[in-house]
Amino acid sequence: MDEPQLAGMRVAYDTPGFDVGDLAPTWHEQLARWLAEAEAAGVAEANAMVLATVDEEGRPSSRTVLCKGLDERGVVFYSNYTSAKSHHLRTSRYASVTFPWYLVHRQVHVRGPVERVSPAETQAYWATRPRGSQLGAWASAQSTVVRDRRALDEALAATAARFGGQEVPVPPHWGGWRIVPEQVEFWQGRADRMHDRLRFEVDPTSREWTVHRLAP
Repeated sequence: MDEPQLAGMRVAYDTPGFDVGDLAPTWHEQLARWLAEAEAAGVAEANAMVLATVDEEGRPSSRTVLCKGLDERGVVFYSNYTSAKSHHLRTSRYASVTFPWYLVHRQVHVRGPVERVSPAETQAYWATRPRGSQLGAWASAQSTVVRDRRALDEALAATAARFGGQEVPVPPHWGGWRIVPEQVEFWQGRADRMHDRLRFEVDPTSREWTVHRLAP
């Protein structure tokens, strides 16, 4: 099998211009707009975002999570609070996510401190999850080493038997994280790699937002 010719791999972006006047009044309205447009364009799991964290020694790690909440307070995802990512978040209290919408030649980057969402918000989201996903949250000790796949299947079967036909409660070790944005950058690919980059940035004192254009 031939090796991929990495140096020659590129996509010629051909999108209309994107300027400050095209932005919604707030970063969260703009993100909601682009999310809807990405979904309408057929982007698979348009709410998928790459979460970047660092451990106590500053070593980075990234993985894909799903955005399950968006408003003026920030973007929310849910996870096991004993997982590696949650350990990183408790240590650094800061994270970034990227929505990589390759199909429409767009990205959005969100950066800021993190906070746990309220138990009430977690409960409200938990109630929308499929039962299988609820059982999986109980069965999986996320990020720990397991013997083999059979061990996972057995854990899920045991959890299903434990709850039987009962309603599955929220595990005490599971809930939401919110990234409270300090910066939100909207990136759109343009010809000749002269991309459009518009960044909302909040003043830490006044909490007022400004928009800056960045060089590509």
